[in-house]
Amino acid sequence: MKKVLLIEDDTAVRENTAEIIELSGYKVVTAPNGKIGVMIAKRELPDIIICDIMMPEMDGYAVLKSLASEPSTQFIPFIFLSAKTEYKDIRIGMDLGADDYLTKPFNEEDLLNAIESRLAKTSILHDQRMNKPIVDEKDGDLHTLNDLKNFVDDHGKEFHFKKGEIIFQQGKNSNYIFLLKKGIVKTHKIDENGKELTTSLLKEDDLFGYASLLQNITYQESATAVENCDLAGIIKEELKNVLQKNHKVTLELFELLSDNLSEMKEQLLQMAYGSVRKKTAATILQFAEKMNPKKQDQIKISRNDLASVAGIATESLIRTLSHFNKEGLIEINGRNIKILDLASLKQIQ
Repeated sequence: MKKVLLIEDDTAVRENTAEIIELSGYKVVTAPNGKIGVMIAKRELPDIIICDIMMPEMDGYAVLKSLASEPSTQFIPFIFLSAKTEYKDIRIGMDLGADDYLTKPFNEEDLLNAIESRLAKTSILHDQRMNKPIVDEKDGDLHTLNDLKNFVDDHGKEFHFKKGEIIFQQGKNSNYIFLLKKGIVKTHKIDENGKELTTSLLKEDDLFGYASLLQNITYQESATAVENCDLAGIIKEELKNVLQKNHKVTLELFELLSDNLSEMKEQLLQMAYGSVRKKTAATILQFAEKMNPKKQDQIKISRNDLASVAGIATESLIRTLSHFNKEGLIEINGRNIKILDLASLKQIQ
């Protein structure tokens, strides 16, 4: 039975998370702060460590630094579980050597998938111990998708786009793969009838533009800045060279592409069969999740973008928003939408 060390100072979160992990067949040991967590890690030598960041005695960053300096613990997979959601905080954690970064409140399935995925990479860690580098020193050791994102951020060209500016267009030459460092981006297609379909909403730390990576084809969709954006872009041929030396990362990129295609399929099904009220509610929640994780805070988005993602006419969306406003589900103030009754909005059929 694999052993998981959970370091978390919040008693309720620690107990609930430990129960979720135990019910999935793992043995769990816990620590209430970073200092005790380091002691337990050195004594128990767990198979994987899940650690909060903001804690008394010793924060999560210090825990990772301490364990990384010890030969007995430096190769234990390490996952940050934190309420700190800023891109810079995620980068700090990943640059220190963390294997993954999950934000609170977390999805139970995401947590268990992260644990299973990191445990599956023990063979790579074994290669590290045996001093068998996977790539040339120039490219660094890229074991995970997060390593790839860091590589793009560190070596890519900086781009800045203002709200409403087009980043790339469907049918144009696909020269760059992008990492979104700040802002919100939407990708969209034009169908045979000239109607725009928003295919995805991208937030900080998302990769995009890679659907045309493995073939010499044009961009298969367009991308537009929903708000002012900072990007890092790497030339497609350079990224191909890196991936050829990092097969594990290539597989993770394929998985990401597959997940995105599944999400697009679900969106198309919703457009075909969902009611106008249901599609409007789901779209508001989707934008809220991408633009503001708290959801109850205001989001600022155009009616056209909402209608495009929902797959309904703008006039129908405006009428539905007006009904939601009267029913007390949302509050409308100009272009701002504030969710007032999250539970009821989720239940709309």
